[in-house]
Amino acid sequence: MHDTEFLNVGTRLHQERLVTSVFGNMSRRVEGGFEITPTGSFLDVPAISIFVSDEGVPEAGASSEYRVHLQVYRHTDAGAIVHAHPAYAVALSLSRDTIIPADSEGRMLLPKIPVVGGEPGTEALAENVGRALVSSPLVIARGHGTFARAERLVDAYILTAAAEHAARILVISGASDF
Repeated sequence: MHDTEFLNVGTRLHQERLVTSVFGNMSRRVEGGFEITPTGSFLDVPAISIFVSDEGVPEAGASSEYRVHLQVYRHTDAGAIVHAHPAYAVALSLSRDTIIPADSEGRMLLPKIPVVGGEPGTEALAENVGRALVSSPLVIARGHGTFARAERLVDAYILTAAAEHAARILVISGASDF
């Protein structure tokens, strides 16, 4: 059975160009672990989610970023996680360790966005993102993408969209270092 919550949020992420092609993933906490989108999947196409146990044992086909999601669930009360690749936010992450939004929505939802290091799919990235998401609802992995945690997928998507909007405003206004 296909999951409409994953599909609806994945479609929004694609429509707003917060993800492209098969990049990005989402997960939701469930009894005994979490469900995550499959590796190499288009988020705007129906797919069967993959189970990962609380012990960190993924079923075949789980997204390569399951380690990050596991660390976030272990260290926070998140109910859902969205990992996206918004271009402006990623671009700003290349030149700073923290992004401070200048727009009102950004300041309200994400007053300080941490930027962390670590290569995609690695334990180092998982640990860095997991630590940062204890005190912030969204983090940017330098040169890679955003990870947002919330109670529901739609709320994590909203944080992702707000981060990209804030980054665009900084670039367009000239307030960035570009």
